[in-house]
Amino acid sequence: MTDISFKEFQKLDIRVGKISKVEEIPKSENLYKLIVDFGNEQRQAIAGLKKHYTPQDLEGKKFVFILNLEKRKLMGIESQCMILAAVDQKGNIAIIRPEKDIEVGSKIV
Repeated sequence: MTDISFKEFQKLDIRVGKISKVEEIPKSENLYKLIVDFGNEQRQAIAGLKKHYTPQDLEGKKFVFILNLEKRKLMGIESQCMILAAVDQKGNIAIIRPEKDIEVGSKIV
């Protein structure tokens, strides 16, 4: 893995967002469409979380997202941000969350 400079890290727009809605994507076994509130805007994320989380596990909760990745289409639906998660060697997934309550839109520094 290549090291990046702190200046490069600062280019990443990583923020806290609150999932306001979770939708199932027809014909997908793994993907959800997430509507995420960042305070001054809402974006949608397409996330492969269906096998690990229910909509009730996600809706109304705050997680960490990266906002300035290239937009990408999955199953024909545009993903405008990406939820951050850790995955272990067994394929277990844990979504990254703030450890205490903080405003939506807060920047990760």
